[in-house]
Amino acid sequence: MKSKFLTLASLIIAFASFAQDSLTVSAPDSSQVQSFEYQGGSIELSGNLGKIQVPPGFKYLDQKQSEYVLVELWGNPKSEGMTLGMILPENQDVLDSAGYVFNIEYNEIGYVKDDDADDIDYDELLEEIKKDISEESKERVKMGLGAVSMVGWATKPFYDDDKKVLYWAKELKFEDNKINTLNYNVRILGRKGVMVLNAIANMPELPKVQKDIDKVLDMVKFNEGYKYENYDSSVDKVAAWTIGGLIAGKVLAKVGFFAIILKFGKFIILAIAAFIGLLWKRIRGRKNKTEQSTTPAPAAGTPPPLTQEPPPEQTNNTSQEDSNNPPPGAG
Repeated sequence: MKSKFLTLASLIIAFASFAQDSLTVSAPDSSQVQSFEYQGGSIELSGNLGKIQVPPGFKYLDQKQSEYVLVELWGNPKSEGMTLGMILPENQDVLDSAGYVFNIEYNEIGYVKDDDADDIDYDELLEEIKKDISEESKERVKMGLGAVSMVGWATKPFYDDDKKVLYWAKELKFEDNKINTLNYNVRILGRKGVMVLNAIANMPELPKVQKDIDKVLDMVKFNEGYKYENYDSSVDKVAAWTIGGLIAGKVLAKVGFFAIILKFGKFIILAIAAFIGLLWKRIRGRKNKTEQSTTPAPAAGTPPPLTQEPPPEQTNNTSQEDSNNPPPGAG
């Protein structure tokens, strides 16, 4: 069956270097998938954020069952806020080899200003993204991983100013895969953050996604109080990134959330959290060395300083999270 990819983004830079491990796991329990209960009609999202209006031809898988898919079936490390549910065509399930699934998340990164939307040169932005991915791919190769490159836009970015919806799609090439990967992104701007819909499939599924995308764009709506026009400059936080930053991949990554699922019984975890932890250790190590070299020796007769237990190391898995806010950052 085909590989499933959850979105690739960056924490602090456009595409973070990541480590991978290849592990053998048991085949998914198809009986569990067959027992899933899907919903239609109007669905209230948790936290009173908004509603999903499921149109004919689609179905919704709730938050709990979607988390089971992400963790147990697709091999992602469990993390807070990793899904609000999934939307997929009614004639397929989450393990279908030729299909797509939009995972829904909410990222409370603040109010995203859209002033730059009309000024972005998307061809120039594409070249910047390609360059970023190329540089990070070199790090992957050094770590013994396959190279990755961005082929181009599968769908050129478009921002609907009336609906406050941004969408675009990337075509990615992974060295070990014969078929290129489609990464379809939708961002719905709100008062305090953005609703994120990501669909990952193989490029042959692009016509299916394009045929359905207009319906997908209208499925999720913020409730009153969370809408973009409800922004109050006196109390609300402004996000650090604008429209161009969202597309470039500078915002919205979730630590430990990304996985490549090979349904022949293997999965590869893109351990971004491990990379960030290593980077932090190196930075802290250099800082400690600098402090040691600049600290004067104690005078004779001076009692030794009191020792203090170092604080436990922090991970980058903050509440939604912001691995999302710079830094924090993400995409």
